[in-house]
Amino acid sequence: MSVKYHNFGGVIGWNLQKLFPSLSSNSYLKLQFIMRRKLQKQYIDYFLDEGRKEPPMPLVVNLETINRCNSDCAFCTANRYAEKRPFKRMEEELFYSIIDQLSDWGYKGYLTLYGNNEPWLDKRIVEFHKYCREKLPECFIFMSTNGLLLDIDKVKAVLPYVNQLIINNYCEDMKLHKNVQEIYDYARTHEEEFESVELLFQMRYAKAVLTNRAGSAPNKKNTTRTLKETCLMPYTDIFIFPDGRMGICCCDNYEKTTMADLNEVPIKEAWNSEMYQKIRTAIRESRAEYPFCRYCDFIDAGLRMDIVDDALKHRKEHHGARQSLFRK
Repeated sequence: MSVKYHNFGGVIGWNLQKLFPSLSSNSYLKLQFIMRRKLQKQYIDYFLDEGRKEPPMPLVVNLETINRCNSDCAFCTANRYAEKRPFKRMEEELFYSIIDQLSDWGYKGYLTLYGNNEPWLDKRIVEFHKYCREKLPECFIFMSTNGLLLDIDKVKAVLPYVNQLIINNYCEDMKLHKNVQEIYDYARTHEEEFESVELLFQMRYAKAVLTNRAGSAPNKKNTTRTLKETCLMPYTDIFIFPDGRMGICCCDNYEKTTMADLNEVPIKEAWNSEMYQKIRTAIRESRAEYPFCRYCDFIDAGLRMDIVDDALKHRKEHHGARQSLFRK
């Protein structure tokens, strides 16, 4: 592994986001939809194969332990000025039960204790990651943070339990925050300490226009334009709110949807709930056929497309036999 830095196109990319926000956003999304259309269809056809007794496991499990953030990103409803959700913090008994169930299920995919929030606001976050690593040793565990609460000691504390630590440096001046700069400088001069983990620093424009997140993004509204594209999230991701409900995806910023309630239903059973089956069938060809998704232009992250590609290649190598679909 290694220490990496990503600035999304450097000064040119930064100025495009800053000076031409809508053009930059829409052009990027249009290109991504075109590039990913074929791969998405292949995976959905594979997922909904009528000869399958049960659906493939999720590729990514997103578990949000606290629904608060300390940043002010203009594109996110979870920013500290736009937050409207009632405060929730996951009960420890529920957290450990979910991880135990994933272990019993034989889950070996991607796992992150993160959603529409800042994970370091939960003081239990290191201990939670430790438990995940013990119970799910073959999972790819990653943490995404805005870095505002980070210091070198916290980075060192969580490193033994994650495969990847992503520090998103949201700012307006294209400079690392002082504490993040200190972490970066330390990491570059002590790379031997990061041999077993990827430490990724990402320079992010805090006022960027990204996607409308199902119509909820503060700086990109849409309640009229229907998108004639499908979405992989209901086929690839489990998204768990702090109260134990499984929401439709990360774009449910207001926690309005419920695919299943893990206080009442085991996670394996929940993954194929009636609500999940309904949405998967509805958006197979177009998200226009499902009310929550109708005006959403969210595009699956590159991470998910990489895993989907790996999953399909793995399937072909084994001539369609049911095998593990996850990164080893």
